Amino acid sequence: MRRPENVRASWEKIRNAASAGKDTPARVYHLRTEAGRHEVDFIIEGPRGALGLEVKLSGTVTDKDTTHLRWLREKLGESCVDVGVLHTGPEAYRRQDGIAVIPLGLLGP
Repeated sequence: MRRPENVRASWEKIRNAASAGKDTPARVYHLRTEAGRHEVDFIIEGPRGALGLEVKLSGTVTDKDTTHLRWLREKLGESCVDVGVLHTGPEAYRRQDGIAVIPLGLLGP
């Protein structure tokens, strides 16, 4: 399991990558609707739109893991530039539903 300081370092890398080269820094949010019906770990909003990310401390990504990202993509429409799941597995790929699956290891040590 990743220690909190490692998660914090990964968070900083995500935020910095989202705003790199832009005059306007990205804004980062966590979304939890009333009663917790929908929850998205990170929504990074920048000049081009919003990126939704879930973080899963698992080596596999299931349909259940992407439920809230599919909901977010539907709600945001064209302003949603992409959605993805960061996971502990070794492979990066795009699911058939278009959701990116990204290894946490790609964010660096």
